[in-house]
Amino acid sequence: MRVCIVGASGKLGQYMVQHALDRGYEVAGVCREESVGKLDGFMGRITVLPGATNDPEVIKRAVAGCDGVLVVLVPRGVHGYATGTAQAVLDHAPPGARLVFSCGWHITRDGQDVYSWKLKALVNVAGPLARLARFADLDDQVEACKRIFASDTRWTVVRGSDLEEGDSQGLPVWSRHVGDPILKSNRTRRVDFALFMVEALQDDELIHEAPAIVGRQTPSALAHTARE
Repeated sequence: MRVCIVGASGKLGQYMVQHALDRGYEVAGVCREESVGKLDGFMGRITVLPGATNDPEVIKRAVAGCDGVLVVLVPRGVHGYATGTAQAVLDHAPPGARLVFSCGWHITRDGQDVYSWKLKALVNVAGPLARLARFADLDDQVEACKRIFASDTRWTVVRGSDLEEGDSQGLPVWSRHVGDPILKSNRTRRVDFALFMVEALQDDELIHEAPAIVGRQTPSALAHTARE
């Protein structure tokens, strides 16, 4: 399998690169030119394509011949970076390719998610402050996901909880809706978020799903397992 990882130089991206290599996949990674050095540890094992991830020409070259595309949707700045990235992938990925995008719990597909006051406060307070500082725009990620949800491609949008570093706890568990008790712990190891993304490439049951994930060994996930 040939896989393109868009946003390969970040922490999540590097974990996805490693998981993909562990499975014997051929990997192409896209990252900004100034971040190429972060991928030196994979030198000789992956193909790196420097450039902005919202540049259609960069994405067109990167995804050519790929069976799957893993995309870190980063709402960087206030100029539609995430939306541009998503649209470029939707426009140029080969027909039939599996497309797996990452985002946060604040994204909702059907409006049935139930959010805690803490998450609402983060989105309603931190979001506008980040936009005012021209650092990030959460609405950009919302628009990007709307375009993905409306697409007839073979997409999955993986919605991550709060993240932490640490050894793998295994494949995260998931629910269709935030507010499900299984997700209450709101914590996932970053390495396992990446694992879920890579595993989704081969899981056709996740096509046209927006799974909200949580760590497999968190208290809420364990409590759910004990009740089964």
